[in-house]
Amino acid sequence: MDDAIQLVDISYSYSKRPFIENFNLDIASGLVTSIVGPNGCGKSTLLKIVDGILTPSTGEVLIEGRPCRSMGSKERARHVALLPQGSRPPTMTVEGLVACGRYPYQNALGARSGADDKRAIEAAMAETGVDQFRHQDVRFLSGGERQRVFIAMILAQDTEIIVMDEPTTYLDMHACHEIMKLVRQLNANSAKTIAMVNHDIDLALRYSDRMAVMDKGRLLYSGTVDDVLNSGALEEAFHVEICPFPSKDRTGFTIFPR
Repeated sequence: MDDAIQLVDISYSYSKRPFIENFNLDIASGLVTSIVGPNGCGKSTLLKIVDGILTPSTGEVLIEGRPCRSMGSKERARHVALLPQGSRPPTMTVEGLVACGRYPYQNALGARSGADDKRAIEAAMAETGVDQFRHQDVRFLSGGERQRVFIAMILAQDTEIIVMDEPTTYLDMHACHEIMKLVRQLNANSAKTIAMVNHDIDLALRYSDRMAVMDKGRLLYSGTVDDVLNSGALEEAFHVEICPFPSKDRTGFTIFPR
């Protein structure tokens, strides 16, 4: 299986203080990968490096085998769509916000291609179930509905790779699971490669194919969910005890402080 994203010997410093050092991680194509770790370990910084918002002091990011630094911002946005953490809803309709996802295809004058944009916008709204809200102000939707609109916006970018920074932040328990089911749906139905930072270990374990565990700017372990569970990396990073329990045809996880 090819890698959608490769982080090769990445280092990054804040105010000359090393934060991420010699970091290596491969994100496999066609799978859902969760990046987990304690607060402040570098997860969100890593996503910003992947998206080109931050430039590493050393190392290289490869997007589908191509160096990220060789791409302009619009070209990169045709390959990778980023959903930032806790995006604030603007004063616009659902359809208007989803249409913002088509910015990589604007020409130099800001014009878009018309029919292709319309098809992408309609498909993104239908896939995420927000077409019924198309004329509503995004600010007046529930948290879960609003997050679906933001996901529709990045889906309209029409990229094979989607990167999400804590997509379930501020959502209630039901909405968290609905968003994670949508993530699995996008992976299964639209063949999207999805890499996401996830602060909820239980959600990451339930809905991911692979996981990468970070701590203090370094990678502790990466692999399948079962491999990560068996490695003890989660316990080391979070200082917890993880107890799987079966429920019908599913498995849940109870997490105790250690």
